[in-house]
Amino acid sequence: MTGDLKILIVDDDQAHCERLSARLRLEGYMVSVVHSTTDAIASCDLPSFSLFILEVAMTKISGFDFARRLKNNAATEYVPIIFCTAIGDEPACVMGLNIGADDYIIKPYREDEMVARVRSVLRRSLMLRKRTHDITEGAFIPDIVFRELRLDVNNRFAYLRGAPLALTRTEYSLLHLFVSHRNRIFSRHEIVTRVWGNGYTVTPRAVDTTLTRLRHKLGDYSRYIYTHKSCGYGILDDGHTPA
Repeated sequence: MTGDLKILIVDDDQAHCERLSARLRLEGYMVSVVHSTTDAIASCDLPSFSLFILEVAMTKISGFDFARRLKNNAATEYVPIIFCTAIGDEPACVMGLNIGADDYIIKPYREDEMVARVRSVLRRSLMLRKRTHDITEGAFIPDIVFRELRLDVNNRFAYLRGAPLALTRTEYSLLHLFVSHRNRIFSRHEIVTRVWGNGYTVTPRAVDTTLTRLRHKLGDYSRYIYTHKSCGYGILDDGHTPA
């Protein structure tokens, strides 16, 4: 399975690229490396890759700007992105996730954790591709509707009062979890397992940050997201207390 998956590392730190690419190849992945975003644009068949691992601090075209180009191109918009960078401040992390990255990893990191995160992101991406294939083959999944909120499960889009919500992959997964299990409170550990995946190292702060962004995008509908201080979060039908 991993031998069919191509990963592109875009980073100007050659020593880091050598270490990371060697480890990922040991795991069975096909890995290509370029040391600038301009080289990636000029010389790489970007749609052929299954994952992009990007440094943020690149010359000419930053990792953020390159990621925006990928997300604005129909051929690459659904290819997952992991930022792996020495820029570790919270605003940069939030920006990367808002662009649509699937993960934001700060250097230095533990190699085993990096491999686990790569596996998790690719696993989610493969599940999405399988779902899309099933739709093409006729296995249609009905939309999930909660009041004026509608989740198009087949295409992974969310609509509020008919208008599309600009959700990241993680925000959509979190909303889908809540809407499809209304009146249930999920602990942060359950949320991490169901949204990010098993073996994924995510801090409670990351869960809270994702939820804050989701609340903001839901606007007045954020009132239906219930916070239980000692337990966790969930969506309640009445917006107040669990049924």
